[in-house]
Amino acid sequence: MARPAGARRPMEPRSPEPPGAGGGPVVVQPQRRKHCAACRQGPLALLVLEDGVPRCLDCADLGHLVFLARGDAALTRRAREESALSAVVVRFARRRGRYERQGLLVEEAALARAEERCLADAEVRERRRVRDARRRVAEDERFVAELAAEIGRLFPGCPAGRARAVAGHAALRGSGRVGRSAAGRALSEAAVTSAVVASVRHLDTPYDGLLMSGVPRREARERIAGAVEGVLREWREPAAREVVEPGREQGVG
Repeated sequence: MARPAGARRPMEPRSPEPPGAGGGPVVVQPQRRKHCAACRQGPLALLVLEDGVPRCLDCADLGHLVFLARGDAALTRRAREESALSAVVVRFARRRGRYERQGLLVEEAALARAEERCLADAEVRERRRVRDARRRVAEDERFVAELAAEIGRLFPGCPAGRARAVAGHAALRGSGRVGRSAAGRALSEAAVTSAVVASVRHLDTPYDGLLMSGVPRREARERIAGAVEGVLREWREPAAREVVEPGREQGVG
């Protein structure tokens, strides 16, 4: 559809200014085609924003640096230590709404020295990684056991296997779940209860089916709130289900 005469072209959303890097230069991987405002070179794979306008690396006095992609923490740290001049390379992630680091620009000779240092102690660092991995596994197993025990204390009617499964799910490293939060690590009652509620919601109610049928999440939670509370009540007070009237046996008229 043609725009009316005199109408302005709608502006595309602009990315925020890239963050500083502790006072050092910041280089941007642009998402759109950009040309250097000084020499008109382009489109640029990397640029520096000076007073809001793009400059190529040569015009920003960074053209002699080489790119080191992120991923090797030791090499990145040592290359930065060896390089008199370095710059952080970032790219704007639209889905997350923030700039994310892609790597570094460092002096070529500095990168070579850093690689030599990494090769020299690669075996030592590998042994350290193995030890750290074993330590993290032991820590996680200990925490899962503590969390399962706390679930059992707060909900004595919860089967032991279920309590262990809830704890293992909630405490999965890197998951961002409640077990990895500060409150979860402290075994606060609210955090432990939240982990149990989440498990009951998905495994003991039609919640997942409601979501799959298109019911909004908030409405689905409202629909199954009574069922969740019923399971929690049974697990909190298991003895109440086993009370038999004196002098009578269950199932006898």
